[in-house]
Amino acid sequence: MTNLVLYRKYRPKTFAEVVGQEHVVQTLTNAISSGTISHAYLFAGQRGSGKTTIARLLAKAVNCENRGNGFEPCNECSSCNEINESRSIDLMEVDAASNRGIDEIRELRDGIRFAPVKSKYKVFIIDESHQLSKDAANALLKTLEEPPSHAVFILATTEIHKMIPTIISRCQRFDFRKLTVQEIIGRLKTVIGKEQCAVDDAALELIALNSGGSIRDSEALLDQVLAFGGKNINDIKDLLGMVDMELVGQFTDLLFQKKASPVIEFLNKTIEKGGDPQEFAKSLINYLRYGLILKIGPELSNPIITTLTKEEKEKLRAQVISVSEADISRTLRLFMDAENKMKYSPIPQLPLELAIIESMDEKVIK
Repeated sequence: MTNLVLYRKYRPKTFAEVVGQEHVVQTLTNAISSGTISHAYLFAGQRGSGKTTIARLLAKAVNCENRGNGFEPCNECSSCNEINESRSIDLMEVDAASNRGIDEIRELRDGIRFAPVKSKYKVFIIDESHQLSKDAANALLKTLEEPPSHAVFILATTEIHKMIPTIISRCQRFDFRKLTVQEIIGRLKTVIGKEQCAVDDAALELIALNSGGSIRDSEALLDQVLAFGGKNINDIKDLLGMVDMELVGQFTDLLFQKKASPVIEFLNKTIEKGGDPQEFAKSLINYLRYGLILKIGPELSNPIITTLTKEEKEKLRAQVISVSEADISRTLRLFMDAENKMKYSPIPQLPLELAIIESMDEKVIK
């Protein structure tokens, strides 16, 4: 197991280990306990939110030989072990991104007719199911309407809006939510505890903030950090090539003071020290967006502002007090345009310099 990446090594083996998605877990476990399993499920949500993990748990639970009247798989019987080790004959996982044609679906449909080799149910997990071609989706539709009693379908998608309505209507749909920073930090602490290593709380928070609400992405970042040997927030910033938000905050201070010369000088010194102008622009745009949100409605900060630490958020709150909403909005638009133009500029930072000048009030440019 030591050669496995962390998100595979510590993939939840019971429903109790799943982080977040309580509404999904409760509904499925109730169905398992009562024996009212549906023939088709549709799991929709962003990457790394637990769709495939819960699909495998469901497959284990319905086929567990020692489950009894409960809902948790035993993880000891031959069926559970085969699924844990990805060698179960009665669990078929299909990646629709690379098997999206009608021939693959016809082959799958033909295989459904045969009873499971050793399990109660033959479970089909179709990942990225929105990528099925129109013909393939239509071929699957008939099977979803009238499947054999031994078949269970679990369709997973990150883009539910691309699924055809007729398939959605024939499945029990579950929407997986984006995980909170605190939920991800809690999961990372569990992982480093099992790995018997130490990582700073601030470093874990930074990993969580940059995972985009994805457990899998956060564990992949943690894996990279541990391989690098980093244990603190500065190590992680260096490893990930992140723009230091302190620099972005200092730049914003000068920008709001409406003095073009110091701002341009600061920008060029930052780039001379190895800063990537494109990444700096993206971080600045994100920072200004958060500033606009804090100005419009401070109560919106918790659900929206997810990539700033508590200290960075307080600094930004103080920065926008004396700046109008219109000024922040106008500045934000200028730098968004500049970021787009940087791709075609012979001098990468030139669009940023022009945006700086345009953001200044002509009467106070120095």
